[in-house]
Amino acid sequence: MVFQLEKVNEAIRRRVPPLTSMPLPRSVDQRIFEKQWPVTELAPPPPGSGLKPVLGDAGAPLIGHSLDFMRYGPAFALRRFELYGPVSWAYSLGQNMVTLGGPEATSAALVNKDKAFSQGGWRKLIDRFFHRGLMLLDFEEHLGHRRIMQQAFTRQRLTGYVDQMGPTLREGVSAWGGQDKTRLYWLLKQLTLDVATRVFMDRRSGQEADRVNRAFVDSVRAATAVVRYPVPGGRWAAGLAGRKLLERYFADNIGTARAVEGDDLFSALCHARSEDGERFGDDDVINHMIFLMMAAHDTSTITSSAVAYYLAKHPDWQERARAESLAMGEEIPDIEALEKLETLDLVIKEALRLVAPVPSMVRETVRDTEVLGHHVPAGTMVGVSPLVNHFSPDHWTNPFDFDPERFAEHRREDKSHRFAWMPFGGGAHKCIGLHFGTLEVKLLLHEMLRAYTWSVPDDYEVKWDYVSLPVPVDGLPVRLRRR
Repeated sequence: MVFQLEKVNEAIRRRVPPLTSMPLPRSVDQRIFEKQWPVTELAPPPPGSGLKPVLGDAGAPLIGHSLDFMRYGPAFALRRFELYGPVSWAYSLGQNMVTLGGPEATSAALVNKDKAFSQGGWRKLIDRFFHRGLMLLDFEEHLGHRRIMQQAFTRQRLTGYVDQMGPTLREGVSAWGGQDKTRLYWLLKQLTLDVATRVFMDRRSGQEADRVNRAFVDSVRAATAVVRYPVPGGRWAAGLAGRKLLERYFADNIGTARAVEGDDLFSALCHARSEDGERFGDDDVINHMIFLMMAAHDTSTITSSAVAYYLAKHPDWQERARAESLAMGEEIPDIEALEKLETLDLVIKEALRLVAPVPSMVRETVRDTEVLGHHVPAGTMVGVSPLVNHFSPDHWTNPFDFDPERFAEHRREDKSHRFAWMPFGGGAHKCIGLHFGTLEVKLLLHEMLRAYTWSVPDDYEVKWDYVSLPVPVDGLPVRLRRR
């Protein structure tokens, strides 16, 4: 009974967009977007420091700008950059938050030379749901855990993961069938879950996997809840319940993973050892699995959705990519073959630029510091946004255009600055699974190109919901046709 109610709720959620994405009259939407609030200083700089204050505004009473980014996404980030420059503050999600935009400002937090920026920002937002995941750890502890975890992402391990992904992706893609109007995002989400349960846990999807999927979704969305208390039926309460389900799920299976060293990621984490012989305890494995499953599943879904959308909008690029895939023959490609799909590589990089799967990376200052001459006091939440960087006209030619050639060797616009392109973050916390995720997306799109053509109407423009991570509001309806 409970499972059936969950299925009904899921069906409703797929059809009904969140309140932040509900359509409004254009004039009303424009007034909300362009509304300017009184400008104030975040905090006075220390006397004699020569530093400038961080300027910004608190936004609407009580809620501040909490809903603005969820509704407007990159447009809101670019608007703030236009108003206040690369360092600004806003009241959001119940606290004042400084936003760093542009390559120079973001590098201050990501390079973090003086270790003033901690992962405390993430802990405040998502620790209840992704407790002690790798992204939430700091400094030496983080490096220690990363050294152990790296053993699960070696070239040899990646080769094995690709070999496991291939049959699951081919079977899943071929089962879709041609449809005039299929909501592609939800097909991709289920398929990336199938890959996660196969590669991460060596299991097939089913009713139990559906509950795990729901738990991941609830946990992710809870992080941006405006009401941050476990009100029955609320997003926060759903996230807490999701976390408990995930803990039970992995705890029930850890004994088997410890007993035999398998090819899946769960087993890899159970048996991983650093060069010094350090290994993870059971709680570490469970915490890291919950975090990695979320990170890999959601970001792969978002990226594959964005790539599929742009290939639908640009059929010339779809045909170019398809020609390379068909030239490979019928065999499921291994890691070396995937790395030769150059067109898909260019398109994936451009999709990651236009739709960064993690649109904000959160930090907290552990001491007073400065960014580009601005005083940022200790204890400040800081959002590092790749969105401004990815649309900077100083670093990209016609930045709002879809132009994969900008990543080709004869142009390499991503080399204009170390942080001009940063979909995987940067510095010590750069995504440890970036190669895994890229290979998964490339293999998934390769199978789609072999099996189907797909398109959207010429006047269709996808709208992304930024309540947590970017999701197409309408599920990305496409016309899917078997070749």
